[in-house]
Amino acid sequence: MERINRPFSGITTFLRTKHTEDPADYKKAAIAVLGVPFDEGSPFLPGSRMAPRAIREHSLRFPVLSPIYDVDSDETYLWHEISNKLIIDAGDVDVRPANAARTFDVIRARVQEFVDTGVFPVIIGGDHSITYPVFETLNKPAHVIQFDAHQDCDEITEDLMHTNSHPFRHIINMDNCLSLTQVGIRGLRNPAALYNEMKQLGHNVVTMKQVHELGASGIAGLIPAGEPVYISIDIDALDMSLIPGCVSGEPNGMTFNELTDALRAIVETHPVIGFDFVEINPMLDVGTGATSYLGTVIIVTLLGIICNQPRWQDQLASRGLL
Repeated sequence: MERINRPFSGITTFLRTKHTEDPADYKKAAIAVLGVPFDEGSPFLPGSRMAPRAIREHSLRFPVLSPIYDVDSDETYLWHEISNKLIIDAGDVDVRPANAARTFDVIRARVQEFVDTGVFPVIIGGDHSITYPVFETLNKPAHVIQFDAHQDCDEITEDLMHTNSHPFRHIINMDNCLSLTQVGIRGLRNPAALYNEMKQLGHNVVTMKQVHELGASGIAGLIPAGEPVYISIDIDALDMSLIPGCVSGEPNGMTFNELTDALRAIVETHPVIGFDFVEINPMLDVGTGATSYLGTVIIVTLLGIICNQPRWQDQLASRGLL
């Protein structure tokens, strides 16, 4: 019997893809989606641990029996990958409650499976602290591009080291971090000393005023063309009016088009080694789950743009997946 696939039916996996946590299956796939339901790095309100589940729920609203079509760009997304079962849902990291260091070890172990099998990682948090063990484990030289309202680069101390204010302090000290570009920084909670330090260290700190001045191509042009990038998206890069399901929203943020246009410009000029998406809090969201839905749209759009690039087709061909 023909399937209809209404959003309220079916087992909840990302875009209705196969769920497997067997690395042998990763070798046959091109993309692995991993949830990291961890929010113990959030010092304010918990709840982003529920985001991977909520985003999977909203992904059921997208068609998988026909190509995903973007009316504005007149592009189809992910049809080859979905119809040929090249996307897998790798489930969730098995979080160790009240033990951030041990949970980070589990994250490293799961991401290492992707590294060993050559599958492209899509990581769904969770709070922003998870970017640290993810990027560390990928262990490929890359420029890190962080879309965010806040710099998340506080000094590491004996008391504070694994919060969502620290991931990029860890990352800028890694040999595989070629540079850090922070886009959308704004508000009254970014210390002047930190802002100035990042600039002095040679990293790019792009305020909202500069986002408007540079435009999408200018943002992409901050990283040398053709060099690899890792993308980390905090939902609070967007204006707080768009994201009720986010504890850390700030006014004067990016619009949806500003974010997706910047992502497109980056992807069209740089190979992407992976990306993460963090900080949606479904517990705070409106009844329709609008923030979780918006996050899902961004993830699917970014993944679709990546897979439409000629270099992606070359990667598939090299692995015999075309």
